[in-house]
Formats: sequence, C-alpha cells, structure tokens
Amino acid sequence: MEHYGLWGIIPPLLTILLAFLTKDVVVSLFLGILSGAMIIAGGNPFIALMKLTDLLAGSLADGWNIRIFLFCGLLGGLVGMLTKTGAAGSFGRWASSRLKNGRGSQLMTLVFGILIFIDDYFNSLSVGTVMRPICDKTKVSRAKLAYILDSTAAPVCILAPISSWVVTVMSIVRDAHGFNKLGMSEFTFFIRAIPYNLYAITTLLMVFSVIIFRRDFGPMKASEDLAQTGVLYNEKKYGAVTGNVPEVEISRAKPFDMLFPIIVLVVSAVVFFPVTTWLHAIDNKNILSLDQAVRSMTLGAAFNNTDSSVALCYAIILTIFATYVYYLARKLMTLQESGEALRDGIKSMVPALIILTMAWSIGTIIKSPRSDGGLGLGLYLSEVVKAGGFPLGLLPAILFVLSAVISFATGTSWGTFGIMIPIAMPIVTGLSEANGLSQNALVNITMISIAGVLSGAVFGDHSSPISDTTILSSTGASCPHLEHVATQMPYAVFVATCSFAGYLVGGIFQNPIICWAVNLSVFTAGLIFLPKLVKQATTTPQAAGHVAL
Repeated sequence: MEHYGLWGIIPPLLTILLAFLTKDVVVSLFLGILSGAMIIAGGNPFIALMKLTDLLAGSLADGWNIRIFLFCGLLGGLVGMLTKTGAAGSFGRWASSRLKNGRGSQLMTLVFGILIFIDDYFNSLSVGTVMRPICDKTKVSRAKLAYILDSTAAPVCILAPISSWVVTVMSIVRDAHGFNKLGMSEFTFFIRAIPYNLYAITTLLMVFSVIIFRRDFGPMKASEDLAQTGVLYNEKKYGAVTGNVPEVEISRAKPFDMLFPIIVLVVSAVVFFPVTTWLHAIDNKNILSLDQAVRSMTLGAAFNNTDSSVALCYAIILTIFATYVYYLARKLMTLQESGEALRDGIKSMVPALIILTMAWSIGTIIKSPRSDGGLGLGLYLSEVVKAGGFPLGLLPAILFVLSAVISFATGTSWGTFGIMIPIAMPIVTGLSEANGLSQNALVNITMISIAGVLSGAVFGDHSSPISDTTILSSTGASCPHLEHVATQMPYAVFVATCSFAGYLVGGIFQNPIICWAVNLSVFTAGLIFLPKLVKQATTTPQAAGHVAL
C-alpha cells in the first residue's frame, strides 16, 4: 500500500491545531513535519530527526525551489534599494501635488498601492509614509488610510503575475498530488485562476466603491465623520498610534526612479518566459539553435511550457543589476549604502523564506507516496473521496471557509497555502475523476477550488489582528492598531460573505460566470443597504487624537 491511511492526516491537523493555540506558524509547521517523520520512522525519534533534516535540506536541493528561494530573497533586496533611495517617496510627492480633496487622496493611495505590487510589506510602509501627510491635509481618517493600505497589500500581491506571493503559490501547487492531471504549467494555472480569486478582486472593488460612492458604514463611518471635525484618529477609544515611520527625504530622487526597477522586472520577466522555453528546447540534435527553437513552437506554447522559476530568477537578477547600476549612476546611493540596502532587504525576507521552506517540507512529506519516503496522504484522500460520494460542488465554499479560519487564526497566508493546497488538490481532482468530469470541467472546478483556498488565506492575512500586513498598515498610516482592526473588520467580513456566496453557487454549477454573478449581486445589495442598516458607532468631536492641520 502506497500510503499510511488515516495516519497521514495527523501532520496537517496537528499543524492547524498548534497554529490556533500558539499563533506561531513556523513552530506549528516544524512540529507538523516532525510528527510526519515520526510516523514514517515508526516512532523512533532519532530516525525521525534525521528524516526531518533530510526533508528540509531536500526542499532546498530541488532546482525549482532554490530558484524560487533566491527570487524571494533578491526581491527583498530590490525593495531594500527602493526604500533606501526614497524613490517611492519622490513618486508619491509628485502624484500627491495634484490632489485637492479627500476623494482624490484616497484614489491616489489606491493607485499607488496597486503600482507597488512586488511586496506587501514595502507597500504598506512606503505608501503610508508618502500619503499620510496628504490624507491628513484633506481630512481623511487614519483608519481609512490604513484600510486602503491593507487592501492593496495581500489582495494585490496575490493577483500580480510577478511577486513573491505568486512564486510561492506556484511552487506549492506544482508539487501537489493531482496537479499533473490538469495538463498545464503552474504559471498558466495561476494566470487562469486569477479571475476566480473572488476575495482579492472584490476587496479592490470594495475600496474603489467606498471612495467613489462614499458608502462607508459602521465604525469606519464614525472615524470618517470624526476626521471631518479635524480629529484624524480616536486615541481615547482605541489607544495610541502603532508607530510613525519617518519619511526618507532624498532631493535627487525623481518619480521615474521608483518606476524604473518595476518596469525592468516586468518586461524582463515577460521576455524570459518564452526565451527560457526556447533555450531548453535546444537539444543539439533536432534543434541546434535559438532561431530553430523559436520556429519550432508557437509563442503561446513557449509561454505555457516555460520553467517559470528559471525565467523569474533571470528577471530578478537582471533587475537587481540594472537598478544597482542605475541608482549608482544617478548618485542616489553610494557603494556602501547599496550593499547595506541589499543586505537589509534580503534580511527582511528571512521570516517568509523560513515559512516557505517549511511549507515545501510538509507538502513533500504529505504528498509523497510511501515508496518515496512520504505519507501518501494525497493518494489516501483521493481514494476516500472517490468512494465516499462527497458533493463536489460544495468544495470551493468549504475550502474558502477553512482557509479563512486558519489564516485568520495564524495571521499568515503563506502558511495556509502550505497546509491547505496539498490537501485540497488531491480531493478536488479525485472527486472530479469519480464524477466522470471532462478535462475542461476538471480544470474549472480545480481552479475554483484552489482559488477558494487562496481567497480564504488572503482574507485572514488582510483582516487578522496578528497579521504582519495588518500591523504594518496601522504603522504606515500611524493609526491606532485597534482602530484599524475595528474599522476594517466589517468591510472584510462583508467581502468574505460575498465571496462565500459566489463560491457556494458557482461551485455547484461549476461556472465562473454564475460565480461572479452571485458575488456581485450580494456585493451590490450590501453597498446599497448596509450603510442604512448598520448603526454608526457613537463618536464625539472631543475624542482625543491627532488634529489635521
């Protein structure tokens, strides 16, 4: 038998339970991996520790994984250079000089947040630092600023085709049991799954709607009304501000200095996706040159069959080099400062890299069959669901709720990806086979289901009080953390409700159009009626807080 049966469920269940209790996803993942190693080792702790060590080392020995690891680390280095030069601040000051009212400053914060899609931490802090003085001047509450920052962090990063979030998802999806049945590359799967990511897209739609149509309700409406009296945050009710990030003033930095590395990264990645496929096609037998490789396949096939880890690694190294030279030529950094910026940026990615390595390891031990030293949980779950007659149409909604609960409790989406995707993929592909679905239907229901995992994970990352991006958004906006959590929560829960309705009905009909029709119907009804139904929290102009100048 190629699996350990029900024993294989212990590592993910233990990880989830410990994550709830400890709120530490790294320790939880480590102990989850150790429990799996103990099962394989027959209870021998010494063999289990050796197995665990081999798993962690093996995760980084894989060519794909180590390139993704390097991409994430170097992306942190690029963000470090952007931070050090103050390029983002220069772009923000240029844009904000054209703003005259609160609606304009909120829209600019939204646009600026979408532009900085490469890293959620950098987004929250840099955009907050740039836009806070402008929002203060136009009497936008710090709570509203923090909400926009938070809503353009994780929700934007999970939608951008080039970010550390994307490569993390691709690496976990690629190794999940059953993915090979879809007949596409992990990058193609991610791109095609973007329209199914209801929570992330609807969150951006929610931000845009409350800005344009001014449909604030609940605690956020109270904070916004208070801001119009000149009091930008309610220190008396919610406590002191989380922090105040000083703005980096670099007189030489220009708006284009922020756009340059982003443009280089995107363009080089787009170029390297097909080029990587063409280079790998040269076999010195039938295809002898790059020109022959280009003529041997269509551009679409070259994109679909690419090794995205190689292409992204090439792109980030080229971008680091080009940005390094460009900033030195512009005299925005000295040699010493550039080295410090790269080091500090890479250092900031260490916690995420640890979680990523742990996620790879627990995914390997869960997925691999017994003959390859794993628990074979994917095989077991596939067998169980095929025989159990579980309703396939309910999977997207169930996976969304489970992922949302785990992510909210742990405050991390990456850890949730690592736990839930290896479980979800074999279940949905196994049920699809048991129901005799066509290849197209199999792909559709798998995308909706995995997108449900991604959406649920992003909800927790977006709304959890212990999430890094929630805390950093409070910090970037200089808003009391509890005020940010209290004002944002009704909006996040509302969007999650819309997403759940979409996944529930869309999963039953296995149709993305119905999925979005239901989601948008609930969303529209909520925007119309919630501001009238939800009673605004009581505030007084005398509430203590920062006063707009």
